[in-house]
Amino acid sequence: MNRAPASVWRRPTHFLAFGLGSGAVPWAPGTFGTLAAIPFYWLMADLPLSWYLMMIVVTFVVGVWLCEKTSNDLGVHDHSGIVWDEFVGYWITMAAVPFSWEAALWGFLIFRIFDVFKPWPIRWADRRVAGGFGIMIDDVMAGLYAWGTIHLWLWLH
Repeated sequence: MNRAPASVWRRPTHFLAFGLGSGAVPWAPGTFGTLAAIPFYWLMADLPLSWYLMMIVVTFVVGVWLCEKTSNDLGVHDHSGIVWDEFVGYWITMAAVPFSWEAALWGFLIFRIFDVFKPWPIRWADRRVAGGFGIMIDDVMAGLYAWGTIHLWLWLH
């Protein structure tokens, strides 16, 4: 069970790392973090692709710092409530996908499958890469796998 520290509600870095509080839920914080990323995708979906990709790069770089800082403050590497990485991974999944609620749901499901099961080399990175970069990179990789999957699905349909 996820035990979110009280600092999530007092420290802006923890609040952001915990996905605006979505990672503070007691069960399945990664799933709730990914759900919380959907409205932001809805807002970003109409951006020109170059701006959308720039947002991903910026949120990744900020995420490395946020996750590192929060992880160090809590004394726990990759606390289950840290879900900023799920936000970024989901946004990667949805890059260049025209917004629809059906696409948002499919992207959610596909990303969660890759994030939970962590096929190679995602599992390797999750276990071997440390710090804020390590917290972020496995979800980036899951997002890339999911991005390829959803674009293949869109191409075939």
